[in-house]
Amino acid sequence: MVSEHVVSLASGNWQDEVANASMPVLVDFGAAWCPPCRMLAPIIAELAAEYQGVMKVGAVDTDAEIDLAAQYDVVSLPTVLLFKGGQVVDRVVGFTPKAALKKRLDELLG
Repeated sequence: MVSEHVVSLASGNWQDEVANASMPVLVDFGAAWCPPCRMLAPIIAELAAEYQGVMKVGAVDTDAEIDLAAQYDVVSLPTVLLFKGGQVVDRVVGFTPKAALKKRLDELLG
């Protein structure tokens, strides 16, 4: 689920990687058993490589991090949350094509 540019996120590193991040953070909440999550994973990896140095990209395994998913009201998978200054600024629920995600990221970074 996680590529070389995608940080594996958990409650243990959430504060450093997301809440206190100096740049915007895209967080992909998913699970290994979820087909749309598996379809989205390579897109997330591509975005992580393309936005490297501008935006941090991470993934949360909701099976392992139930409390983290609950904290952000993640009830459907996949859910992508965009954080800026440690706060959620956008939410995308369900499989979303790369072009649509790029558009939202570019608006966030704009």
